[in-house]
Amino acid sequence: MDSTSPASTDDLLATIHKYWGYEQFRPLQREAMESVLEDRDSVVVMPTGGGKSLCYQVPALCKPGVAVIASPLISLMKDQVDALTACGIRAACINSTVTLAERRSIAADVRSGATRLLYLAPERLLSDRTLDFLSGVDVSFFAIDESHCISEWGHDFRPEYRMMRMLKDRFPGVGVHAYTATATERVRSDIAQQLGLIEPEMLVGSFDRPNLVYRVQRRKDRFAQIQEVVSRHANESGIVYCIRRADVESIAQQLNDNGIKALPYHAGLSDQERQKHQEDFIQERVDVVVATVAFGMGIDKSNVRYVVHAGMPKSLESYQQESGRAGRDGLEAECVMLYSSGDLVTWKRMLGDLPDSAQQAAFHSLEALDHFCIGTECRHQMLVSYFGQDLQEPECEACDVCLGTVDLVEDGMILGQKILSCIARTGERFGADHNAKVLCGSRDKRVLELEHDQLSTYGLLQDQSIRAVRTWIEQLVGQRMLAKTGEFNVLKLTESGRQLLRGEITPKLTKPDGEKEERPKRQRKSDDWEGVDRDLFESLRSLRREKAEEAGIPAYIVFGDSSLREMARHRPSTMESFRLIKGVGDKKCQDYGDVFTQHIAAYCQEQGLEVDTVETQVIVAPRREPPKNQSPKLKDAFTLFAQGKTVDEVAAIIERANSTVQGYLEQFIREQKLEDATAWVTGETARRIEAAIEECGQRALRPIYEHLGEEVTYEEIRIVVACLQNRESP
Repeated sequence: MDSTSPASTDDLLATIHKYWGYEQFRPLQREAMESVLEDRDSVVVMPTGGGKSLCYQVPALCKPGVAVIASPLISLMKDQVDALTACGIRAACINSTVTLAERRSIAADVRSGATRLLYLAPERLLSDRTLDFLSGVDVSFFAIDESHCISEWGHDFRPEYRMMRMLKDRFPGVGVHAYTATATERVRSDIAQQLGLIEPEMLVGSFDRPNLVYRVQRRKDRFAQIQEVVSRHANESGIVYCIRRADVESIAQQLNDNGIKALPYHAGLSDQERQKHQEDFIQERVDVVVATVAFGMGIDKSNVRYVVHAGMPKSLESYQQESGRAGRDGLEAECVMLYSSGDLVTWKRMLGDLPDSAQQAAFHSLEALDHFCIGTECRHQMLVSYFGQDLQEPECEACDVCLGTVDLVEDGMILGQKILSCIARTGERFGADHNAKVLCGSRDKRVLELEHDQLSTYGLLQDQSIRAVRTWIEQLVGQRMLAKTGEFNVLKLTESGRQLLRGEITPKLTKPDGEKEERPKRQRKSDDWEGVDRDLFESLRSLRREKAEEAGIPAYIVFGDSSLREMARHRPSTMESFRLIKGVGDKKCQDYGDVFTQHIAAYCQEQGLEVDTVETQVIVAPRREPPKNQSPKLKDAFTLFAQGKTVDEVAAIIERANSTVQGYLEQFIREQKLEDATAWVTGETARRIEAAIEECGQRALRPIYEHLGEEVTYEEIRIVVACLQNRESP
């Protein structure tokens, strides 16, 4: 690339392919990288594993000068620099572990322009000495990683981050870019304000992690429940989170007593012990780390296959961040939370010392987490809704609710009607606790004073515990059949609640503890292992570990699990075919190509297998990757839609509900950029809908539906809207 001319999108793609072995941008990467190239300040929110680091690493190689990255933890800086070095990129970090001689050498390389990325802790970056040094070199831009730490509304506020506002004053005209995996709208705005960003680009990716399977279980026999998860992932990396240090120690010991290599991690250990335990986990010398929430932010390990919360985290933001440490490579991973109402009490006590304003926000987030645990809606939907987003798919196929592993009461309609009737008869003037007492036939003084023991709904659920009824009320709130109003969370019936009373809809309500029963569950189908030779994959893992030990770097830096699975699927035996594997850039091909291809060839000869099954022409040609959340059923549906099948026909073939298949069709139309709806809607109907859209606009479907005299289905309207949007898009 000509260093005198501005970099282009093609230059970005060429850089990604050369150094990282990827051929395409992931969602929002192109927009984020172009903001850096054009010196436009930005706030970028991407889920963990979404390729956030590449958003500043790639343009750093396409702009003259050195990119300065503020990063909060030494271990995180080191791993980032090791990963960049393994790809053939000159990067460095300065922290307390770097000697004086090393700092002088790094400074010389920065001055000469040899070093393209420099990682610093916020405190060091903002020191007078560092700022004076940077003023004398060509700084291409500043990247603030883990930028939610700037905001007091974030879940991990760090006061020292606030001082970075001075960068805009000290380096006028130099772009400042903030990156985080977790930030609500309020936090995003606060980040931009605290950094003094100038008309920043706000780039917010989907908070959904479709490769993660979320499960919530009532905590009963804690260790047995943990062991069940660990046993499903033999010889794979996992993290178990606890609230208390004592629990960390006891669970780690129990795992080791049961033959599972595990280490504890908490603030009570020395710095040296914590560092060693973290390195042993990263280098795959142990399979499990049992930790307090202090663990994880400083690692970039891509192949964590499960995260277990043995205790509840303190907020949904924390849960998104901690569970997000699983499956960063995009492959399937499992996240299990063991839920106990006692943990709520523990956290409320621990958060009670916060200032009033912060305490109110913390309690709100804790309540949202409680609803996530007891709710009966799709877990993926609940998570993204908290961050102000929606899922397009009605079923995620990746949580206990959508997989049918949550035990529901047999007649949710009758139970829901009893609860709503009671709330109506108490005048919609009380909260959940009082209504639960009335339903359970409590002799509470307040119930008797108000003569609510005289209501027809008094004692309707006297065979149930108050806790069970409270849980059902919360589930009805979550399904928008009840609303909490005012300062005291008074319960009011919604329109959906009145539909329930009329018997028009049925809520999902869980069975109380003790009534749950074992029954066949739907299994999530995944094609991440399709065509992979498992024995070859395991032998490649061993080779990877050996090479990582030789280089003194984490195993995942050599190659991620997704690259190893591709190797075990396509079995490349030449340098040419090896370079075509995703994640193999020029430097890694040069460093590891010979040893890995020879290993693969020897294995295939021993097993009598064909080598080089990779389809060269498919990989070399430009291609659009399928969506990350594309399930096998979705792929089957796409194929059938391409053959002209109707929604009913596809639903029958793939054995999915019509509503689910309708969502698949709308996604198919968007993905294929189809502009003609007449394969699924008659020409006359399509023209009527288009005319109604012209009259009513596309912002809401109900006005269109009513304009058409309720003679056309919502499904047909959505199909036509999707096609129209494709016509209007550039």
